[in-house]
Amino acid sequence: MFTLIKNIEVYTPEYVGEKSVLLCGDKIAQIDNEISYNLKNMKIIDGRGKKLMPGIIDQHMHITGGGGEGSFKTRVPEVMLSSLTKGGVTTVVGLLGTDSTTRSVENLVAKTKALKEEGINAYCLTGAYAYPSPSITGSIKRDITFIDEVIGVKIAFSDHRSSAITSDELARIATEARVGGLLSGKTGYVTMHMGDGNMSLDPVYEIIKKYDIPINHFRPTHVGRNEKLFNDAVKFNKNGGYIDFTAGYSKEREHICDLFQTMKNENVHLERVTLSSDGNGSWSLYDRDGKVVKIGASSCDTVFKQIVAFTENKVFDFAKALEFGTSNVAKAIGIDDSRGYVKEGYFADLIITDMENKIECVIANGDIMVENGVPVKKGTFEDLA
Repeated sequence: MFTLIKNIEVYTPEYVGEKSVLLCGDKIAQIDNEISYNLKNMKIIDGRGKKLMPGIIDQHMHITGGGGEGSFKTRVPEVMLSSLTKGGVTTVVGLLGTDSTTRSVENLVAKTKALKEEGINAYCLTGAYAYPSPSITGSIKRDITFIDEVIGVKIAFSDHRSSAITSDELARIATEARVGGLLSGKTGYVTMHMGDGNMSLDPVYEIIKKYDIPINHFRPTHVGRNEKLFNDAVKFNKNGGYIDFTAGYSKEREHICDLFQTMKNENVHLERVTLSSDGNGSWSLYDRDGKVVKIGASSCDTVFKQIVAFTENKVFDFAKALEFGTSNVAKAIGIDDSRGYVKEGYFADLIITDMENKIECVIANGDIMVENGVPVKKGTFEDLA
């Protein structure tokens, strides 16, 4: 199957001007000023007045559903394919949250495989909030080594729902992930769900000094949730670490813009800053006794919307803003040799928008998933929902 996208403004994410792009099967075959092949059954897309860019790589998604903190009825359902693609997501990393009691790593890996079968690129993390970390094989190292889809581990830290792990326990998690990554050729990183607790990132420095574990194996996320954590994350980044921000919802996007403007002013290593959605997980509010008073499910389309907000608020130009949800993430999770860019030989994971950044078309692995703003390929059971 050949698809030719003609005369479109291309962001790789770097802006390279008006080009034509030829797709062959699941790969980008050619990018040139003009391509004039006349192949049988070739689909042609007129790109005039439109923009082409890499698909979003969302590294923090509750694909099997989050929630459950307000009893069984608050368990968020599994994510549907079109919930991802209509937000421009072409690669997703699934993970568990608070609930590793009624949900399992087995369930997570199965859902990851299902999303791959349905047409997008998908990975997952072993573990959850809890310690010892739940796994399939009995160890973090073996899960990462032997299960293709598993590229790292998740743990909660500095949060009232975590297992209150010690520095030594966190070090053991990181060592297992690192060795599993070395054995399997994966990144083998630790996603650290950061809560509002007082410990923040201090124990990580103790681990790095005591055990010589490279800082890049620790990936704190939700680091924009309070001032102390943000300031500690900036320090962590300047010491060589990756930091991940949860993209804001409508009322929070301006706040995230302010944080990124601060980082820009403070000369943070922006190539080691990423965005993720925390999509399909739950958000919850608690009273002073720790009881849930309100709960809801997070949207899966916030990364691209935050990127657009960066440009609208003049924090970054569009090309730079794109990096936080595409190339930076690809580098962070170790897939930048094949995804995260618009390049010849790379997988055809693409978004086409109008000039006002409204998503019109989404292509994953060369297949059109969204056309004219409407999902045309849906998950297996979506029509029953």
